[in-house]
Amino acid sequence: MDDKKKLYVGSLALEVTEGDLQELFGGMGNVESVSIFKDLHSGRSKGFAFVEMTSEEEANEAKDKLNGHSLKDRDIVVNEAKPRRYNRGLSKQRRFDRF
Repeated sequence: MDDKKKLYVGSLALEVTEGDLQELFGGMGNVESVSIFKDLHSGRSKGFAFVEMTSEEEANEAKDKLNGHSLKDRDIVVNEAKPRRYNRGLSKQRRFDRF
C-alpha cells in the first residue's frame, strides 16, 4: 500500500529554496520530494510548492506543526494537496484563438 502523502505549501517568500523546505519538513519525517513552482519566463518562484512525505502520519504531523510557521519572515500555509481536477493545457487551436 502506498502511504505517501503530498502537501501544498503556500505563501512562500521568493528566496525560499527546495533545500530550505527539505530541511524544514525533514525535521518532521522522511521527505520523498520537494518541488517549488517557478514562472516559466522569469524562473522566479510563484510562492508555492509541493512536499511529498513518505508517511501519512509524518505528513499530518508536519501539516499540523508547520501551518503558520514563519520561514524567512513569512508565515507559510501547509495543507493537504488536492488532486488536479482537469488538464490545464490548451490545445493548439485554443492557444491561437487567444491572440
